[in-house]
Amino acid sequence: MAFNLEELGIAPAGLDAVRPFAVEELDVRGRAVSLGPVLEKILDRHAYPEPVSRLLAEAIVLTSLLGTSLKFEGRFTLQTQTQGPVSMLVVDFASPDAIRACASFDKDRVEALMEAGKATPEALLGTGHLAMTIDQGAHMQRYQGLVELDGITLEEVARRYFERSEQIPTEVRLGVGELYTRQEGEPPVRTWTAGGILVQFLPESPERMRQADIDPGDAPEGAVSHEFEEDDAWVEAKALVDTVKDVELTDPEVSVEMLLFRLFHERGVRLFEPQPLADKCRCSREKIEGVLAGFSDEDIEDMTDGGKIAVTCEFCGTKYQFDR
Repeated sequence: MAFNLEELGIAPAGLDAVRPFAVEELDVRGRAVSLGPVLEKILDRHAYPEPVSRLLAEAIVLTSLLGTSLKFEGRFTLQTQTQGPVSMLVVDFASPDAIRACASFDKDRVEALMEAGKATPEALLGTGHLAMTIDQGAHMQRYQGLVELDGITLEEVARRYFERSEQIPTEVRLGVGELYTRQEGEPPVRTWTAGGILVQFLPESPERMRQADIDPGDAPEGAVSHEFEEDDAWVEAKALVDTVKDVELTDPEVSVEMLLFRLFHERGVRLFEPQPLADKCRCSREKIEGVLAGFSDEDIEDMTDGGKIAVTCEFCGTKYQFDR
């Protein structure tokens, strides 16, 4: 079904902006995003192998959806530590719009998986854990939730996290794609694109608050468990999100508004103001100098080469140099 956003009086959020939404008939809240230039800048800067870039892109999409839900000035960090070929992913979001990301990996192990045709996200991550950290500032308590990684996707990570730690039924779809353009006489040029949608069941009506025996996980002691899986509204919302194809998430011609109307037009979807994203790093000469000041004289001596100490930011690649 085709929709004309202009006739509906809706201005598209465009690329690199998260669109919050609600489907009130289903007691569903959510967020959707389509990433373009911001993602391209981050991945192009690092020039990781294709499977590693794809995995990091998924993590960036997920962090975009979760980080922009912060209702205060703070930071949301997604970080994996595993025994897999990609030993670490770090995606850091600082409100209101700054996102940065990097990865650590074993080149030989990644290449071996690529040659075997087995470089899936699950194989790259391997076993370990994923941490989601919310930092509200120097004078506020930091919150961290952990999810075990045992051969699962980042989509499943998000489902487990919210079910066990927050007791919020959640469905997530993440998609990463590559667009190739070519001018006559020139080789093809690759551009990264990605998108995602997250929906959560947050019922307000009493009839949808049926108690059951869901494992409370990390929820506070005494928290009331609820059975949402059998609720018709949540079953419908999940089924609709499950129909989303990767091409709908990665095609720049398919706006997030168009996708949401395709999914929920029969129930009615309410859109909220989009939240832009920007490729921004928080490193600075002053911050790095403060870190160096904490090292011993012996450590400083080991770092010094030709009377200089060189430091490169793992996120943005900016190079800093200090004298002894």
